[in-house]
Amino acid sequence: MTRGGMSIIFRSTGKNHHLCFEISSMIRIKKIHKSYVTGQNSLHVLKGIDLEIAEGEMISIMGASGSGKSTLLNILGILDDYDSGEYLLNGIFINKLSERKAAQMRNRMLGFVFQSFNLVSFKNAMENVALPLYYQNVNRKKRNLIAMEYLDRMGLAEWAHHLPSEMSGGQKQRVAIARALIGKPKVILADEPTGALDSKTSLEVMDILQEINATGITVIIVTHEHDIALRTQKTIRITDGNITEVVVN
Repeated sequence: MTRGGMSIIFRSTGKNHHLCFEISSMIRIKKIHKSYVTGQNSLHVLKGIDLEIAEGEMISIMGASGSGKSTLLNILGILDDYDSGEYLLNGIFINKLSERKAAQMRNRMLGFVFQSFNLVSFKNAMENVALPLYYQNVNRKKRNLIAMEYLDRMGLAEWAHHLPSEMSGGQKQRVAIARALIGKPKVILADEPTGALDSKTSLEVMDILQEINATGITVIIVTHEHDIALRTQKTIRITDGNITEVVVN
């Protein structure tokens, strides 16, 4: 039994797999296919992916380079579209949205954490955290006050006026997490969030992500690190564009 009261049954035989859930899902994708075409060549990256993630779950996605895990994360994050299949995010059908509509959905539903932090180099920590509220038309005074609250939660209030170049990797990742949280997302998508950090700092970042998950926010982490995956409730393994295993940790 996982947080949220969901029991799971998983069976895998080759490319065929079945997931059985007792509650509605935050994320549901069915038969998702995705190919990239370059010139006359076509690369079939995702080959009929089926996946359900319950509200409040914390899962990890693992796979070799080129397995399709980053493509899957981009589709979940509404950063890339898919060729066929179905994607429901909190009950909303996601497919071929205009860029404006996609941006609205991302801003309202999703928070992103990246390996390379993706902070704006010429903005200080407070301004970086406040950036999502700028796109929600929150006035500067209010968004900076809210940003300070989130920086304080990350133990970084005294670093509010420092530029990213003046902070350590762990500090920059905490700023990025605060920025991901400020829009009050339902889902956090983290792409190798510990990939650029030492082992001690990686554990600290995972502690933060687990605390976030404990508040009911769904957390999805792409990682190459087995130790990081074990900190999540469930690990999904992707091989050659197919989900080949789901392990309850």
